[in-house]
Amino acid sequence: MARHDEFHFGHRIGLLRAMVLGANDGIISTACLILGVAAANASRETIITAGVAGLVAGAASMAIGEYVSVSSQRDAEQADIAKEKWELEHTPEHELDELTEIYVAKGLSNQLARDVAVELTKGDALKAHMAEELGISHATMARPLQASVSSASSFSVGAAIPLVAAALASSSQRIATTIVVAVFALVALGVSSSKAGGAHPARPTARIVVGGLVAMAFTMAVGHFVGIAVA
Repeated sequence: MARHDEFHFGHRIGLLRAMVLGANDGIISTACLILGVAAANASRETIITAGVAGLVAGAASMAIGEYVSVSSQRDAEQADIAKEKWELEHTPEHELDELTEIYVAKGLSNQLARDVAVELTKGDALKAHMAEELGISHATMARPLQASVSSASSFSVGAAIPLVAAALASSSQRIATTIVVAVFALVALGVSSSKAGGAHPARPTARIVVGGLVAMAFTMAVGHFVGIAVA
C-alpha cells in the first residue's frame, strides 16, 4: 500500500501561532512605543533608544513567556501520557474496552470496533490511545524551545520594521512614515499567515490591521497628553 503523505495545515499550527503572535506583537508594540514617544515631542535619539529597548525587551519577554507557557502544556501532555502508559501496563483489558467504546461512538459496529481496537493494540497501543483518548500525536505535541525561538525571532523581525522606518524618516514625517510602514507590514503579515494556514486572507488581514491601528491611535493619544502634562 502507498504511503499516506497528504499534507494538512494543522500539522504546523503550533509553530505558525508562535511566529504570527511574535511578528504581530513586534510590529504593533514597537510602532506604538515609537509613536507614543514621538507624539510627546521627544528627540530622535530618545525615540530610537526607546524603540531599540522595546525590541530587546519584547523579544526576551516573548521567548520566556512562550517557553514557560508551552512547557506547562508539555508537562500536562507528559503527565497524561505517563498515566496512559500505566493503565496500558496494569489494566490492558479496561483500556481495550475504552478504545472499543470510542470506535463504537464514532459509528462502528460493536464487533468491528473491537476488531479495530485489538489490531491497533497489537501494533502501537500507546499511540492509538494518545490519539483517540488524549487527542495527542507526535506531530502536534508541544515544543517549548521551538516556540520560544520562533516567537523571539519573529518579534525581532517585526519590531525592526517600524524601528528602521522611524530611524530613516525625517522629523516632520516620522509619525506618518511609521504608521504607513507598520500598516503595510501588518497587511503582509495577515496575508502571509493566512496563506500559510490555508485560510482566505481578507478577514485575518483586516483583523490584524484594524487592531494595530486602534492600538497605535490609543498610544499616540496617551503619549501626546502625557507629553503635555510633563512639559
